[in-house]
Amino acid sequence: MNRKRTAGRHRYHNRVRIPGEPRWLPPAVLGRGRLPPALATWLLDDSSLTRRLQARCQGDFRVRVRSQGWERPLEDERRSLGMRRGVLAWVRQVHLLCDGRPWVYARTVIPATTLHGEQRRLLRLGERPLGAMLFADASVRRGALEVACIPSHQPLYHAALPGKGRRPVWGRRSLFFFGARPLLVSEIFLPALLERRD
Repeated sequence: MNRKRTAGRHRYHNRVRIPGEPRWLPPAVLGRGRLPPALATWLLDDSSLTRRLQARCQGDFRVRVRSQGWERPLEDERRSLGMRRGVLAWVRQVHLLCDGRPWVYARTVIPATTLHGEQRRLLRLGERPLGAMLFADASVRRGALEVACIPSHQPLYHAALPGKGRRPVWGRRSLFFFGARPLLVSEIFLPALLERRD
């Protein structure tokens, strides 16, 4: 399915970064040659990650909700979404599992202004994958991908791999739009993804 893309809204939002924030960049700025070869196709594929994982896992795919609720977004998330400081957003953190192992950590940040009318369904996803809903809705537009290498001292790393590991992990993020109302999805690819041998 071809999906309309929206560029520019979060382009270079992190020119001025707070220490501890990932350096999110468009892939064209970072350069494909700097991406880990084994992860490049995962990072750059703008189709449904849920569908790709379901195919790779051959049916043994599920979502484990780690937390969800109202909280302050991270500073770079707040800027990307154009939110005022101190305003709460609905934050959902999940692991996407294959064979019972976390392959991807996904973090969704939804401003309250997005959660009107039909979009209040986003509060009731439970263990259903968000991606399946977004890619089934032809009215949803996706913004440009950004990618980042996330070292172990950053908060996002510890959210993705609590208490584990020291090697950097890679992730990507993009805005999705219901009309003009955004939400931000970040996906961090975990070591177990590369350990699978088909």
